[in-house]
Amino acid sequence: MGLSSSGIGSGLDVDSLVSKLMSAEAAPLDNYDKKTAAFQSKLGAYGKVSAAVASFQGALTSLNSAATYSALSTTSSSKDVVSASATSGAVAGNYKVNVTQLAQAQSLVSGGKASTSALIGAGAKTTLTFQFGSVTGGTFGAAGSTLSTAVAASGIASGSLTINGTAIATNGTTLSARDLAAAINDQAEGTGVTAKTGTTATDANLFANFGNAAVTSASGSYTLTVGGVDLATAAAGDDPITADTIDTALADTATRNALAAANITVKGSAATHDLQFLAADGSSIGVTETVKGTVTGGIGRAEGEDNKGSSVTATAGVTLSSADGSQILIGGSNPAAAGFTAGSAGSYVGAGFSQDGSQNMGVVTLDAKDQSLQGIRDAINKANIGVTATIVSDGSDTPYHLVLTNNNTGSKSSMKISVSGDGDAGADAAIASLMGYDPGGAQGLTQTSGAQDTKLTVNGIAVTSKNKSVSDAIQGVSLDVSSLGSSTVSVSKNTGAVSDAINAFVKAYNSLNSTISSMTGYNADTKVAGALQGDASVRSIQSQLRRQLGTTVEGLGGKLTNLSQVGISFQKDGSLAVDSSKLNTAITNNFADIGGLFAAMGKASDGGITFDKSSAATKAGEYAIHIDQMATKGSLTAAKALSGSTKIDPNTTWTVTLNQTDPATDSRVQNITIPAGTYDNTQLAAMLRAAINGNSTFSGAGDSVETSVDKDGKLQIASSVFGEKSNISIAGVTGSPVNLVFGGDEPVKDVGRNVQGTIGGIAASGNGQVLTAAPGSPADGIQLSIKSGDKGDRGTVTFSQGYAYQLTNLATTFTGKDSVLQGKTDGLNVSIKAVAEQRDKFSDRLTAIEARYRAQFTALDTMLSSMQTTQSYLTQQLAAIAANS
Repeated sequence: MGLSSSGIGSGLDVDSLVSKLMSAEAAPLDNYDKKTAAFQSKLGAYGKVSAAVASFQGALTSLNSAATYSALSTTSSSKDVVSASATSGAVAGNYKVNVTQLAQAQSLVSGGKASTSALIGAGAKTTLTFQFGSVTGGTFGAAGSTLSTAVAASGIASGSLTINGTAIATNGTTLSARDLAAAINDQAEGTGVTAKTGTTATDANLFANFGNAAVTSASGSYTLTVGGVDLATAAAGDDPITADTIDTALADTATRNALAAANITVKGSAATHDLQFLAADGSSIGVTETVKGTVTGGIGRAEGEDNKGSSVTATAGVTLSSADGSQILIGGSNPAAAGFTAGSAGSYVGAGFSQDGSQNMGVVTLDAKDQSLQGIRDAINKANIGVTATIVSDGSDTPYHLVLTNNNTGSKSSMKISVSGDGDAGADAAIASLMGYDPGGAQGLTQTSGAQDTKLTVNGIAVTSKNKSVSDAIQGVSLDVSSLGSSTVSVSKNTGAVSDAINAFVKAYNSLNSTISSMTGYNADTKVAGALQGDASVRSIQSQLRRQLGTTVEGLGGKLTNLSQVGISFQKDGSLAVDSSKLNTAITNNFADIGGLFAAMGKASDGGITFDKSSAATKAGEYAIHIDQMATKGSLTAAKALSGSTKIDPNTTWTVTLNQTDPATDSRVQNITIPAGTYDNTQLAAMLRAAINGNSTFSGAGDSVETSVDKDGKLQIASSVFGEKSNISIAGVTGSPVNLVFGGDEPVKDVGRNVQGTIGGIAASGNGQVLTAAPGSPADGIQLSIKSGDKGDRGTVTFSQGYAYQLTNLATTFTGKDSVLQGKTDGLNVSIKAVAEQRDKFSDRLTAIEARYRAQFTALDTMLSSMQTTQSYLTQQLAAIAANS
């Protein structure tokens, strides 16, 4: 409306007149508002019902989960040592756990460099190949030198030796390797280091010249003693002591027993000049010639050469072994007396390496720009091979060290690092010296932490695990180990979880029932009707739920089939009540059956078949399973047996095509570097598996292979997946030909097949090992994994639909798309929108009416003003006429 100055001319109160008229005209607006309020009230009521249904569905989630009924609770008497969690496969009971070793990862460190960016080597393209596996045999530690004769005579002074900061208790009685090892082992708990003696052996040449007999004169005597045992004695004028004399004495039982009592064994003979005396326990062995008067010949002397007597002591050294594969810090005032040099020591001695085929091989290519400490570090980390590289500084003149740490723990995660050149070129010597590492050979890197398993006992049975999470040591129980020590782990049925879920369901149902009743009923006390009073659709929700809860669950095969058996019953007001005592009894006595009463449960009678899932279309019942064809993997199998020793030439590359699709996918064809070496059958299979699976493109797509050698020595390389999409082929590129590993002939190639069979007598569809029931059949939606066994009749699969499952599906029809409540809500929203549009049109009309009224009254005001002006003029004129007359 425009501006106006109503009543200015005549004094007519136009605004008041228009306002009163418009008030009467606008009266119908109240009807629109009342309609909108009524619709919104219903909309809000439907919203409350929908929210109550949603809460009810939420309460059904736990009750409808099979995991709720298989849950077990665990407790640990010492959580600092071990904590535990249980799955459905666990068995209730108490388990005593004793942890003696924690898993750790291997860590290797390079020698020091003055710069992190300086080029190492000549810059030619270089390849680092990482293999992962176990260190076999030998020991990790340091081998000490043979103890001196001075030690054998006077011992090792106190304070001479410390190991990892702990003083070893040596003194004047520490006369042999055996004594030293005992002193070191006494401190093993504190140092983490044990000692083992070498075998003491007399010089093999000691008796080489004993063919020159020891001859006594008329006034002389001669006695040969070994380890305090007299072997030969000649008095004045006796027959000479010859090699035969010594061998005869050594053949004597009493002499042998005396030597054995001194822990000495005999090897060779004097007659053959290879006589040796050995002490396996590291005891020192003294060989003494005691001479009186004139004696000629004997040990190491020519015939007729004077013998004034001799004394020789044979000693051994000790080898230190680190319990966790860490470096051993050797110190003390005189560690040389114990056969060691002060400082950090530790490497593998007498060991080998066995590759673990289940761990992918890693290949790192170093271009010239990568051949510095930081370049090597970055290249290793970028390659993502399961090894983390870092650089640390020790503050010395050559402070920078490359540190390699395996991302995995466990004794099978030790590293072997090979360095090779490009093509036919040999490895760069500088990089090989820095990075080459073989526990059974050259160790350019230094191990600072050894790969080891977690070790523990469960009820006295020894268990190992590659990490600190130990699975299936106790069936169905996962143990998380934190420290050394003992704890008792208790596993029990989690009946509380089932009880809580049932009570939550009853509470949610009662809340929904109360909401529907309040919205659709009439409160006699307050004389107020519910917003949805008389709404049959909402009442139908209530009746459908009650009807569903009153049915019997089919397909269970157990003792529980209805709610009253677990103490749940309807009350007069339509609510549910729980008899806690009856519920607890039902849970305790029928724990295996209660899950089927509420959840959708499926179970196959054949242990080689796993029930995976069902769908809303699946009907309760028991369905026969028949397998016509088991799923297979694509494979390459040797036609002939391997020789037992296969040599792979340097720079061998093969093209592997794995699980190729139609049309072909380029990424499923990869060139694989095959490490050179000579392999036995087991090592060959492990190496090939690791090499192929180490390809990042294959692993990124989830493609891998398995390798095996059968009892006849035939190699097989197979895809890890089952089904018609499973296939593999290998072609040579450079180096050793492919057929070398298949016994010399082309391998037999097989393409994988899907499982085939029927469920409930109707043909099912197979995909790999998964068999899915036919759509539209009673078993529609059942999915089974056929993991083992053979073709033929394979028992049955039983499926039941418990209350929670049925109610969840039913509740979905109340609130989902095209549901009753959604339809009501959509209709109300349409009505509210229509009323709003009508109100807007009427408001527009009122605006036009008001404008018309204002125009009319303004015109009237103008006319009255004119008439008043005329009246005033006439009055004046008449007054003037009257005055002049």
